[in-house]
Amino acid sequence: MKTELQQDRNINFLKDMFDVAIEAAKPNFVALRDSFPIPPKGRLIVIGAGKASGLMAKSFEDAANLYWRPEDFVKIEGRVITRYGHGIACERIQVVEAAHPVPDDAGDKEVHAMLSMLSDIKPDDHVICLFSGGGSALMPLPADGISLNDKRDINRQLLASGANIHEMNCVRKHLSKVKGGRLLELCKEARVTTYLVSDIPGDDPGIIASGPTLPDATTCQNALEIIERYQITISDSIREKLLNGDLETLKPSNQIFAQSAPPIVMSSSSDLLKAAQAYSQLKGIKAIILSDSLEGEAKEVGETIGQIAMQMSKLKNGHTGPMLLLSGGETTVTGCSSGRGGRNTEFLLSFANTIKGKKGIYALSADSDGIDGSEISAGAIYGPDTARQAKSARLSLLDALRQHNSAEFFEKIGSLIVSGPTRTNVNDFREVLLT
Repeated sequence: MKTELQQDRNINFLKDMFDVAIEAAKPNFVALRDSFPIPPKGRLIVIGAGKASGLMAKSFEDAANLYWRPEDFVKIEGRVITRYGHGIACERIQVVEAAHPVPDDAGDKEVHAMLSMLSDIKPDDHVICLFSGGGSALMPLPADGISLNDKRDINRQLLASGANIHEMNCVRKHLSKVKGGRLLELCKEARVTTYLVSDIPGDDPGIIASGPTLPDATTCQNALEIIERYQITISDSIREKLLNGDLETLKPSNQIFAQSAPPIVMSSSSDLLKAAQAYSQLKGIKAIILSDSLEGEAKEVGETIGQIAMQMSKLKNGHTGPMLLLSGGETTVTGCSSGRGGRNTEFLLSFANTIKGKKGIYALSADSDGIDGSEISAGAIYGPDTARQAKSARLSLLDALRQHNSAEFFEKIGSLIVSGPTRTNVNDFREVLLT
């Protein structure tokens, strides 16, 4: 009974830490008082897209309500696009929803509606851009000569290819009319400020949501190399456009970027992990951040973290108190199958297979946006009873790993983490507790 009680405490500790970390990673304009914009002479137009854009819009209004006079607050107008289920009510800014990760007709309709707000823009206007992870799929405006179906098909292939987010967004930029800096052209002479919630390992602003208002150093040739590396099927006409450089993005040397302020990253994986570390140490548990930008196959990262956990546990050997290992970043799962699962549950299955029931080790892996892949769960949790529970349910860990059926595996043993949409998005969150 005492052992079971301690196990419950350890599992609840990991779950509580996930909640604390997510709260710390939510966009908060009120905290940006010194850099919050002053009311413009003209209109204040808010546009954006991403899984965190709805909460960003709400937070912007909250800060404007606090820092601006009522007669200035009513100057705010805007439209942002977020994923289905991630919307939130605002006073002045419309928050609309569309499909992610594969674009739908609603996304096509809403991006046109959003951009129509820029049609009569004036120099005295100020455009506030709110972008976060998911923005690429939620603004599916293809370049001339490319159809929405083309973009859907290429996006599906990229998602299953194992390409990392830098590679996927390089291709997406070159097939879009608004990414890779092109949105900035539509803002004309108005002042533009871009706020970001980063889901990109390394927090390169130009990669987040495929950098609609930021310069792009990659080229059509780079995009074509990625397409060939991952054997992505494209039409002859798109291939010809890339070969000829017809789809080139805006480069850092373009003078248009002189008119916009430097982008502001509001929250990132680093914020997530530092909050978790502080919470852990408040509870008297030493916490080590291994990395905030791990990339690679989820299965391989699971093996690596599992090996580190085993080695640290061996060195600790009960002579010191509990220890926590934290990491972030974005892994990938290559290959399509009929199995259900995302990169976090796959990571955890691989981790479990690596440590092979080693006593005193617990782990949680979840996506900060509350959705692991296309699942309703954020991720899952591993504990000392996982192997026994799997055996009782007649589940094979190795079969689930081979079939990419990780979500179903953890669902059947009652270990999924279901948070619902968090309305932020700063990549994966992994914690390993060594007791």
